[in-house]
Amino acid sequence: MTLLDTFFLDINNGWAVGAGGTMLRTEDGGSTWISVPRRTSALLMGIFFSGHQHGWVVGQNGTVLHSGDGGKTWLPQTSGTNSPLYGMFFKNQTHGWIVGARGTILHTQDGGQNWFDQQSGTSADLFGIQFLDEKQGWAVGALGVILTTKDGGQHWVQQATDSPQTFFDIQFVDKQVGWVVGTQGAIFRTITGGAQWEDKTRPCGSPCIRPPDFLKIHFTGFRNGWIIGERGAFLVTKDAGFNWREPELPEPYSLYGLAFPDSHTGWAVGDQGTILKISANGS
Repeated sequence: MTLLDTFFLDINNGWAVGAGGTMLRTEDGGSTWISVPRRTSALLMGIFFSGHQHGWVVGQNGTVLHSGDGGKTWLPQTSGTNSPLYGMFFKNQTHGWIVGARGTILHTQDGGQNWFDQQSGTSADLFGIQFLDEKQGWAVGALGVILTTKDGGQHWVQQATDSPQTFFDIQFVDKQVGWVVGTQGAIFRTITGGAQWEDKTRPCGSPCIRPPDFLKIHFTGFRNGWIIGERGAFLVTKDAGFNWREPELPEPYSLYGLAFPDSHTGWAVGDQGTILKISANGS
């Protein structure tokens, strides 16, 4: 069983989703996980809660599921597309965005009762999205694409990175400082609100073996950050990315989903049903 994403509302209540419509839930901080009745057999690739009641799951074939009762029950929403959907972000329980294949960006202003296409200006697959408020947001994807909007997605503008890598995830710590990660160990940072992006990819060792793809990044503040990826890639920084260390994992399984409900504890999920609890010291 492959788990592709996870989301925690707080230290106790969390979910993990993945292949074949798999959805797991914990109410005791990961000590036990129970299977949620399946609503689809589609590959589920993203989960997000805007609060303790409203949550969404997205995946293959334009799949969108919504819960209005804290994840107890899930019902399908009509996305209007058959494209694979990879990621999403909700600023509140009404305003949300989804990204997917072939430049797909969907937007809702009514909690997903209606989803509308936004013109991304690219045909590249889009994997990650984040909004700081209802107007200012970013999306990342294949071929080094980084998109930004200042009007809630009515207009998306591509920012230059001069990178051929695919970017899978993005996180802005504030309006100026942001990070993206991607294929072959790509790490980029901006301290200018996206006006310029610095390549912070770590040098390849000797002999140089193809670095793993980095799939998720999360900072709980300016200094403390984590990166996960394929083949057990797991990096931790305590100094705002100037140095990264690599804690040893029990198994080198690929990790796809990362969630931190607070600055002390997080979870990562991945291949073979892997669920890892992460402490503040990175272990």
